[in-house]
Amino acid sequence: MKMLQALLEWVDARFPLTKMWKEHLSEYYAPKNFNFWYYFGSLALLVLVIQIVTGIVLTMSYKPDATLAFASVEYIMRDVNWGWFIRYMHSTGASAFFLVVYLHMYRGMMYGSYKKPRELLWIFGVLIYLALMAEAFFGYLLPWGQMSYWGAQVIVNLFSAVPFIGEKLSIWIRGDFVISDATLNRFFAFHVIALPFVLAGLVVAHILALHEVGSSNPDGIEIKKHKDANGIPLDGIPFHPYYTVKDIVGVVVFLAFFFAVVFFAPEMGGYFIEHPNFEAANPLKTPEHIAPVWYFTPFYAMLRAVPPMFNSQFPGVIVMGAAIVVLFFLPWIDRSPVKSIRYRGLCFKLALWIFVISFIVLGYLGTQPTTDMKKLLAQIFTTVYFLYFVALWIIPKFEKTKPVPERVTFK
Repeated sequence: MKMLQALLEWVDARFPLTKMWKEHLSEYYAPKNFNFWYYFGSLALLVLVIQIVTGIVLTMSYKPDATLAFASVEYIMRDVNWGWFIRYMHSTGASAFFLVVYLHMYRGMMYGSYKKPRELLWIFGVLIYLALMAEAFFGYLLPWGQMSYWGAQVIVNLFSAVPFIGEKLSIWIRGDFVISDATLNRFFAFHVIALPFVLAGLVVAHILALHEVGSSNPDGIEIKKHKDANGIPLDGIPFHPYYTVKDIVGVVVFLAFFFAVVFFAPEMGGYFIEHPNFEAANPLKTPEHIAPVWYFTPFYAMLRAVPPMFNSQFPGVIVMGAAIVVLFFLPWIDRSPVKSIRYRGLCFKLALWIFVISFIVLGYLGTQPTTDMKKLLAQIFTTVYFLYFVALWIIPKFEKTKPVPERVTFK
């Protein structure tokens, strides 16, 4: 023990190891009343680690070459020891990542976790979401299957709708006039090297911002307002060991479901891995129906809902982009002095539930072939999506809220 203590002191003199442990775990005080919805932040971090580890293993056998990419994926699946397991963990992990992040964002919207003093924390979170979308998009082409190829073709072509610079921009993204080996190589570089660094940096910034202002809680009150003589929040408990142990329960339950999908339904009926992706990319054969993976489909439905103008899809691109950009302004759109849904009025609760339903319906519509009825539904629910943010601005003007307690409660 003396040798370990001496080693720790030697490290602490040169690196703030013990200081970091205390500030971010053992002496970081979190609210006592965390509930089920607070599992998803730590689960997002877990899935990020899974994706990085499985991604590194996959790159050891993958070939970023248009003539070899699909065959190398088949080689991983059939000949590499446990290659099928690693590949399915990575593909399932991509969907799990978005599922966990969507639930994490929903919790933030329920409990007003974007409000003062957590505006920057929320902005970092939305930036993580954008980086995650970019990471998934660049990785989408790598299997070089039919849906990967044609899905990337459709998404890259959207950039050509940008006035004046669109055509040059799409050529720059592809690295060629069509999706080709050059596109595959640059997408591989972005997916494996550039964006993981950006994503990891944003996650660190997100955690540092969280620990600077403190965690939100289901009551939406600031636990730092009430401290004892030693400066310890009266309504707080150390994150370690209380919440590290609590999160282990969430991790075990999550991994049970995660591996059930990996072992028994890795394709998830074509939603996690589309059936055309088991065919090699063929530039001369277009799939019957082209749609992105499920986590992009709400925005894809918005894109298709907007009629083209002057034979340009640019208005749809604007609407799709605005659906994400508006999230950055959520802390300033919602003017209510009350943070948590527990103490807000019925109008806010209805608005949030309708918003969630609209997002889910748009996600479903984005997976389906376009018909006049489905296009009309997409237009209606796209309007509902944006009306939520208008409602957030208006509701506080007449909302009757409940009194917010001074101390945290347990419900």
